[in-house]
Amino acid sequence: MGNCSPITTDSALPAIDLGHGVVIDTPVILAPMSGVTDLPFRRLTKQLGAGMVVSEMIASWAMIRENRKTMGMAEQDGCGGVSALQLAGCDPAAMAEAARIAVGKGADMIDINFGCPVKKVALGQLAGSALMRDEVAAAAILEATVKAVSVPVTLKMRMGWDHANLNAPNLARIAAASGIRMVTVHGRTRQQFYTGTADWDFIAQVKNAVKIPVIANGDILTEADAAEALRRSGADGVMIGRGCYGRPWFLAQVAHFLRTGRSLPEPGLFRQKDILLSHYHAILTQFGSHAGVRLARKHVSWYTRGLPGSAEFRAAMNRLPDAAAVLQLIDTFYDRLIARGIARAVPERNDLLQEVAA
Repeated sequence: MGNCSPITTDSALPAIDLGHGVVIDTPVILAPMSGVTDLPFRRLTKQLGAGMVVSEMIASWAMIRENRKTMGMAEQDGCGGVSALQLAGCDPAAMAEAARIAVGKGADMIDINFGCPVKKVALGQLAGSALMRDEVAAAAILEATVKAVSVPVTLKMRMGWDHANLNAPNLARIAAASGIRMVTVHGRTRQQFYTGTADWDFIAQVKNAVKIPVIANGDILTEADAAEALRRSGADGVMIGRGCYGRPWFLAQVAHFLRTGRSLPEPGLFRQKDILLSHYHAILTQFGSHAGVRLARKHVSWYTRGLPGSAEFRAAMNRLPDAAAVLQLIDTFYDRLIARGIARAVPERNDLLQEVAA
């Protein structure tokens, strides 16, 4: 699958220096997505050219307890480049302690989540996007986390809680004053969740409010989307989520397009099968065969989306409890298509928009 070194960049996509020796050579970043950006997926996207990856969101209290599941989520990919661990919480002391533990486990940087819209986080724990409604509490968390660690601390947020409270520019100023080194803005409000359309134009207001780097996030599903998001927002890079479903090579395609203006073709089906099998085995190694079979189903479904006979393949795969049987089914499915010279088309943008990101 290639080596783990990040791809190089040039003036068309400048590197971002966050200080403390942390440089994002290629600011095309894998978004944190619950149940998706686990260690096997982060490692794979790094190997295929991602400039930076971010872990699934980890609750600060879970990090402090250091249970087995949390430590697995926090494990670093070991592929060089930049890896961030994302934390969520509402208590400054707990966030600071969790950040110290994460850095002790090898995190290159800490990302703070002020964007998660789900009810149990935003309303149940008053964390994630809920903190955009309390700038005083938000500032206390940012300052405590920055002071706790020697690595860069970044922030991911939304435009605001709702369209009546679009305070991301002001919160970005608070973040910069607190020592945050970079902010990522998802161009939706909390109340939108993942509906509607991401507002890349609004992100320009955040970019104009601060001197620290700003990353644009939301609805970046094609190379052209990435270029347009950068043009309209003036951002320093892009963060991509749903566009990588079943296409861990997409980040490298975006980086190439932003640097050269030319699109890289999709990998051939033989190569896609090789990537899928490597990913599948990595999931089994990380989570064990029993859990791995279940966790891998969504990834295999995304890889095979749009291929002839894929609906029947997925229905059969989802009934198989045994990894060996699934692997045999994958071999049979792909080998028949390869023998026929079938090529997988790039997923339709509207289909990707309908996939709900975690």
